[in-house]
Amino acid sequence: MNMHNTSSPVTSKPEELVPSRYALKIGDIDVMVVSDGVLPLPTAMLAHNVDPSARAAWLKEMFLPPDAFDWALNAVVVRSGSQTILVDAGLGFDPDLHLPRAGQLIKRLEAAGIDLSSVTDVVLTHMHMDHVGGLLVDGVKERLRKDLRIHVAAAEVKFWDAPDFSHVSMPPGFPDALRSAAKRFVKEYGSQLRQFDEEHEVAPGVVVRRTGGHTPGHSVVRVASGGDRLMFAGDAVFAVGFEHPEWYNGFEHDPEEAARVRVQLFKELVETKGLLVATHLPFPSVGRVAADGDAFRWVPVFWDY
Repeated sequence: MNMHNTSSPVTSKPEELVPSRYALKIGDIDVMVVSDGVLPLPTAMLAHNVDPSARAAWLKEMFLPPDAFDWALNAVVVRSGSQTILVDAGLGFDPDLHLPRAGQLIKRLEAAGIDLSSVTDVVLTHMHMDHVGGLLVDGVKERLRKDLRIHVAAAEVKFWDAPDFSHVSMPPGFPDALRSAAKRFVKEYGSQLRQFDEEHEVAPGVVVRRTGGHTPGHSVVRVASGGDRLMFAGDAVFAVGFEHPEWYNGFEHDPEEAARVRVQLFKELVETKGLLVATHLPFPSVGRVAADGDAFRWVPVFWDY
């Protein structure tokens, strides 16, 4: 697979008009951001610890609807040496949640020419269902390699034995769905989990490190080669977090720690000038972080093709 040359001939009836993949090079490492679709959620999920008027003002400033809007869902494919690494696996399919525009990852990987059997490793930033669900879709496990390695922080696996939802602010139904997906995932793939404590090198130049915060085992993936850097920050970063890193996201199990992690990652990105990709930043979600007084500023890259 040449991840830098994935365009298809133009047909009279394209399946999708909106681009769903974006490829770039980090030194000698190929990286592709793939959209899993969008997840419509209440805007209160952006900041449940602030006055609703402050949240409404930010949404208005950003030309976003006041009540609900579409969160992007991004995953990443990394090719380093002989390894093809899928970072997070999208939402999959949960009919009880009525989210038909999410769960697109598997078909979009196929559209990008990425055969599931070519994936040697999966890295999970954490085990929320919009990061593991794609591997639970009927027929997917049978198409994966028998020796597939799934890398996840040990603290994450332990957390889902008895998850604590006392500090979250999620829509009804989500806690039960999250518990169910995590439990099913461990049952299906437990023998293939490769658990690490704090940090693990998955492939040359590809390192996953636990941050905690969003979940106890939440991790970020850093890709580095030839002086280039990219961080996939999972759910540590949301669009509102640059200007307001202290605002709590409704899906954070430890929001105070999540806010500290967010600031630390932003400071690192300001210093290194490395690229940032995150699950819920608007696709293709590739950009840099600049300091802006006591807060930060998101600087999207210019689209390159």
